[in-house]
Amino acid sequence: MSTAAGMAPRFSAMSGPCKICFKAAKWLPVLFIVSVVVWSYYAYVIQLNLFTVESIIEKSFYLLLYHFLLVLFLWAYWQTIFTDIGRVPKQFRLPPAELDRYESAETDEARRAVLEGFTQKQNLPVYNRTMTGDIRYCEKCVQIKPDRCHHCSVCGECVLKLDHHCPWVNNCVAFTNYKFFILFLGYALLYCLFIAATTLQYFIKFWKNQLEVPAKFHILFVFFVSIMFAISLVSLFGYHIFLVVKNRSTLESFRAPIFQLRNTWVQDKDGFSLGAFNNFIEVFGDNRSLWFLPLASSLGDGVTYPQRCVDEDTDDLLGSRQRWAEDEENELTAGYINNHAHETNSSCSSLAGRRVELATNRVVAEKGTRAPSEEPQSVV
Repeated sequence: MSTAAGMAPRFSAMSGPCKICFKAAKWLPVLFIVSVVVWSYYAYVIQLNLFTVESIIEKSFYLLLYHFLLVLFLWAYWQTIFTDIGRVPKQFRLPPAELDRYESAETDEARRAVLEGFTQKQNLPVYNRTMTGDIRYCEKCVQIKPDRCHHCSVCGECVLKLDHHCPWVNNCVAFTNYKFFILFLGYALLYCLFIAATTLQYFIKFWKNQLEVPAKFHILFVFFVSIMFAISLVSLFGYHIFLVVKNRSTLESFRAPIFQLRNTWVQDKDGFSLGAFNNFIEVFGDNRSLWFLPLASSLGDGVTYPQRCVDEDTDDLLGSRQRWAEDEENELTAGYINNHAHETNSSCSSLAGRRVELATNRVVAEKGTRAPSEEPQSVV
């Protein structure tokens, strides 16, 4: 094969009218949400507040708080939709020569050696592995996968810290927009609850045949629609709050990442967890004034993540215990992509005194220095 062809990602793509139709169809869920919001605005603002509510004070309070929630809701929704997905840095892609070596290798061991050699040569900070201890590699994008990175079949490329692809935002929910997605769910829930709470009295009047206005059916429907959306949102929002507190993605909750424990590779859903508050800070940032605004404030670069390491000490006197350690080889990544490495170090230093900075892929099983022959070759 030609080396030039090896540089391009190899995901299949439709062409012509089919591709245009497919792209247009992906916007249908978003158009549905926008249509519901526009109709709810007409029903709540025009029909309820302008034509039904008689008290000026009540009307002013409703309109002020409604528009406040609406702006935050739409702002977060916009950010979730149009924030660019986190793409893998080009340093993780196999160059033509390495790609030819990888594809011409006849055995799994030879292919594994190519990936291990390239990872060590580039000082790539990858610590997660497959179940067999191999480096995670994307055949479609011809590149090494950073930790927590997965390939999105809808977008056709690998995405940093992919949580899931959401059709309701026509975008991947991942490292770059996960905070916006959480805020979108939260403000959408508040928006629905506010509408339901303020229209409840008019629904009761309708039930008692005391609501004699032309817009009564709009008020009735907006009450039921807000209740239905609130029920679906409360479970989804609660689940993602749980994921934030545990520092997991949706994919990781179903398929735990694999870390090295002693000389074996084990799955650990809590491998990236640093405690509830520190996990929250990692997503929402250390600037409290930006926590609830749809502005970028998440820590890190999406490539490297602090890790929790468990060392079950077999010493008879100390018994079983947990040890938090910092990977000595994290220093090797200082020269890796200056803009990414500098951002990571700045983000970690901002948590000094409040979080334990961890970036390790192995656990020291014994005190003292390990013999060189005991070093696992797969450790980067």
